[in-house]
Amino acid sequence: MRDKTTGATRRDIIDLAKKQNVDFLRLQFTDILGVNKNVEVPESQFEKALEGEIMFDGSSIEGFVRIEESDMILKPDLDTFRILPYDDEGGRVARLICDIYSPDGSAFPGCTRQALKRQIARARDAGYQMMAGVEAEFFIFHLDADGDPTTRTHDQGGYFDLTPVDRAEEIRRLIIKDLVSMGLEVEAGHHEVAQGQHEIDFRYAEALDTADNLATFRFVVRNVAFRHGFLATFMPKPIFGQNGSGMHTHQSLFADNKNAFYDPQGQWELSTVALSYIAGLLNHARGFCAVTNPLVNSYKRLVPGYEAPVNVAWSMRNRSPLVRIPDRRGTGTRCELRMPDPSANPYLGLAVQLAAGFDGVQRKLVPPDPVNKNIFEMSYRERRKFRIDELPRDLHEALDCLGKDTVVREALGEHIYERFVEAKREEWQDYIGKVSEWELQRYLGVY
Repeated sequence: MRDKTTGATRRDIIDLAKKQNVDFLRLQFTDILGVNKNVEVPESQFEKALEGEIMFDGSSIEGFVRIEESDMILKPDLDTFRILPYDDEGGRVARLICDIYSPDGSAFPGCTRQALKRQIARARDAGYQMMAGVEAEFFIFHLDADGDPTTRTHDQGGYFDLTPVDRAEEIRRLIIKDLVSMGLEVEAGHHEVAQGQHEIDFRYAEALDTADNLATFRFVVRNVAFRHGFLATFMPKPIFGQNGSGMHTHQSLFADNKNAFYDPQGQWELSTVALSYIAGLLNHARGFCAVTNPLVNSYKRLVPGYEAPVNVAWSMRNRSPLVRIPDRRGTGTRCELRMPDPSANPYLGLAVQLAAGFDGVQRKLVPPDPVNKNIFEMSYRERRKFRIDELPRDLHEALDCLGKDTVVREALGEHIYERFVEAKREEWQDYIGKVSEWELQRYLGVY
């Protein structure tokens, strides 16, 4: 679990900021599409900010509110106070992650952090605590002479390569150093399968901590790369013919400080809670895919041949299914959902996964038998024999599936659901209206 400013008061933070010569306070939140946003205030406004009295125009944020109801209030979580690990010409900056409220003091229904909090509260009321950990992959690319992004990779390395093949070791170390200073407990960093692709893993924690850590992680990775003249991107599939970037999400439920997924007497040493949770994930995977894989580009990753799952199944022996059960048992018993990608909103992504799994627990669902054959090598007939369904093939299909899944819709809430779908339908329409280079090469000279 991350190192928090546990129990810090407003006065503690004011005193610490003064002692550390903090000049600006960044009030950070995440919009519905998963993009980090912030309002930054100078030292003269610190007390007002800590009291939750800073307002901003919500009509300017994608998917938030209409102009006539635009005023929003930022209420900081004091435990998320962190001083950024570098200074710039403008001065020293600290950060607080905020929840969003309406001026009347009510929780804003478009606040994605509070959507996750609602699911955590539902599980807690039933006696469970959700633990989660993510493996977020990313690419590092060169910028061109004008500072614009390219897809020219920073190195030619592959899985676990070393210098001189992996030329990003220094950047990864700088990223890890900044992450540690921001309170994350980093476990490992390494080169991934594709050229220019990397992964840094931080510790399994409570769901809200993990979502906050992921929002911090994405900011730090992109910031460090930019400060050293490179682009870091969490775009799922930036290069044709290479593996895309996933965000495998490990999760379990705890009850009375014990892992509720572990049963030494159960089949595979898994409890009925674990099996029902897995069944919930499988049952709703098609419904929440638009949230965990929210871009048109996300579905260029979810294709056969690149290690990403395309089928709704689970296993303990290979990595081709949607859900994998790692070998570890006892406190570390967990399931790994392999479909999400790092473009997902960290709060909504975890909220819908928890809602799906918890629905399985509440309804005492039973999963189908695990599939321990390599699904990638199975024929269509074999997949039908095992009743293996497929994930949506594109964002359009995923949005249709989302619309039919009441459990996932309720987890989002109607405000977030409606604004999210509206934005994503517009993204899809914009995409299908474009003529691609592939189409020109394929058709121009033939027809």
